[in-house]
Amino acid sequence: MNAEELSEPRADAPAIELGAHLRKRRKELKLTLQDVADRAGFSVGFISQIERGITVPSLVSLISVCRVLKTDIGSFFKQPKSETPVTRHQHRQVYGLGGTSGNVVTYERLSASFPGNVLRSTLMHEPPGFRSEPMSHEGEEIFFIVEGELTLELDGETMILETGDTAHFPSTRTHVTWNHTASPTTVLHTCTMDVFGDGEPSGDPNTSLVVTRAVNRRSAPKELKISKGKSK
Repeated sequence: MNAEELSEPRADAPAIELGAHLRKRRKELKLTLQDVADRAGFSVGFISQIERGITVPSLVSLISVCRVLKTDIGSFFKQPKSETPVTRHQHRQVYGLGGTSGNVVTYERLSASFPGNVLRSTLMHEPPGFRSEPMSHEGEEIFFIVEGELTLELDGETMILETGDTAHFPSTRTHVTWNHTASPTTVLHTCTMDVFGDGEPSGDPNTSLVVTRAVNRRSAPKELKISKGKSK
């Protein structure tokens, strides 16, 4: 079964509206579903589900589609913008591509926007059972598990990240995240890809994955190798 097929059907109005806008833009460019899927690196079924409002894409996936459609993410989806170096937790807006219902990933923007900034950071709240679509893109990224657990699949290899664990890897490696638990998982996510549409990202992707466990970080951080199956 494909990752796209693991998403539960949704009837969120924002997701349907987003899909309708994407479909309209695709037709304006006279592109087929296959064209968009091939150029964005996803399956035809996944693109079709986005357009019908059945599947809500991640921010990164939406950016990949927008690039194919030669348009800015802001044309379809408005995100909070911060130009101040400090955000107060009680003032941050919680938002999601499919609204803010309990069955979609929601985000809180942490990083500011200023000339030359490279890092983009959000708090991601993944609902129970949510599984992202496989993706790869430029840059690098870091996951820090604030609360809960998260399964990370990297180039087909699987490991479980627990509260306090981190993962740092080049985003060019195919990665999937999955909240395998029955509770929401909160992740501090930082990347160099421009997920906010503020400007072109920069930075050199690395070639290795470094994971540090919370219990070991204060004494002697270790590099952990990914192995088949669940790693604890």
